[in-house]
Amino acid sequence: MSVTDPVTVLREMLGPKGWLSGSDARPYQRDSLDRYGVAALGVARPADTSEVASVVKACHAAGLAVVPQGGNTGLCGGAVADRPDAVIVSLSRMTAIGKPDLDSGSILIEAGAVLAALHEALEPHGLMFPMHLGAEGSARIGGLVGTNAGGSQAFRYGMMQDLVLGLEVVTPDGAIWNGLRAVQKDNAGYQLRKLYCGAEGTLGIVTRAILRLYPMPQRQASALVVMPDFAAAVSFGTFLRGEAGEFLTGLEFFSDIGLGLALKHLPDLAYQLVYVLVELASAVPRVPLDEILASALEWGMEQGLVLDGALAATGAHRAQFWRLREEQPEGQRLEGEQLKHDISVPPGAIARFVEAGAEICDDILPGVRINPFGHLGDGNIHYNLSPPEGRADFDGKAGRFAEALSSLATEMGGSFAAEHGLGRAKVAMADRNRSPLERELMARLKDAFDPRGTMNPGVLVHAARQRKTFE
Repeated sequence: MSVTDPVTVLREMLGPKGWLSGSDARPYQRDSLDRYGVAALGVARPADTSEVASVVKACHAAGLAVVPQGGNTGLCGGAVADRPDAVIVSLSRMTAIGKPDLDSGSILIEAGAVLAALHEALEPHGLMFPMHLGAEGSARIGGLVGTNAGGSQAFRYGMMQDLVLGLEVVTPDGAIWNGLRAVQKDNAGYQLRKLYCGAEGTLGIVTRAILRLYPMPQRQASALVVMPDFAAAVSFGTFLRGEAGEFLTGLEFFSDIGLGLALKHLPDLAYQLVYVLVELASAVPRVPLDEILASALEWGMEQGLVLDGALAATGAHRAQFWRLREEQPEGQRLEGEQLKHDISVPPGAIARFVEAGAEICDDILPGVRINPFGHLGDGNIHYNLSPPEGRADFDGKAGRFAEALSSLATEMGGSFAAEHGLGRAKVAMADRNRSPLERELMARLKDAFDPRGTMNPGVLVHAARQRKTFE
């Protein structure tokens, strides 16, 4: 093998810990749903930003595709290769978490750090990073930036782009952009840091980030509430936003179908049937959150919106409330085959979407089981499906479900990719559901940042040589 062979160059550059191939690379080559991914040339595991830059430069010189990978917890296949002449760049060795800047309320962190590790590191300092999601035990900061993650508190604190103050990025040709500025206000041109949030690794590799922190709540009040229907849930949510204001930090919903699946497959879960999870929090211990929440529940009952409810009496009760919500995907996974749809609509349209979606799905496959759950506060619906009772699959109709539900969300002024991104799975769907001009503008950005089209090709948007779709 020639010494100029790129694999040889990368192996010698990174050493045995930094270059994986063969069976050692297999865990990195398939997505979390085992639907996407081919065997790449290998997996590069650089130890720092300079090594990331060297890897990218070597791949750029050799014309190899580069696929950035964080925790590989995505659901759209955006962090695995779709061609054999690619190198997966895993940031799993770049896990350093800096000391929080207490005066500025920020922290410098490497992109390979796991979200749960950040939460743990902040606890002794009385600070928090307000991003919580089901995969936080394996999701890495770079992936959260790349997908512009949302989570259960997005309606209160914003998406990842609202929590990122500064970024360090390796560009497709191996240069290093240092945008690590720990300031909220920086209007010296285009907001590059926000452009990389949601780019899914197509414009460069995020290596470090400065994140915005908040004081740890000193008081919390939580409740599980039974609602008669989704319209009541929407109305009660509207009331809560006005009644609790900035103290409202959690507003989640799920249905009896999803709860039934969770209870069926996770026997240690047990509680009364509930539909809406409400949480208030404050960093000020004197705020009477329990009274505010109890008053809101009383109003909801008087209005006929709330059928029943339970306030969390202890921290253990609160944790159990959240586990009922967070185990919805696991219960459905254990049930068998499933289809996941990540939808968002204006919060006031949630009930209409759920009802109209049910009619559409039942027309496609009568008896299909629908498990809508998600974030009532920001209109994000995880509209997941299981086959009808007694069936093991969807009779080859997965594409029809996806197209119909994405069209419905678009018609309602929403999105078919609320927080999971496009990855490889939804690029064609985006071409059909967004205007040609919008897709063309994205393609121009891709071409400007990555003219050779080697940075995560096939993800999010077509490269210039495939642009005939927009012409």
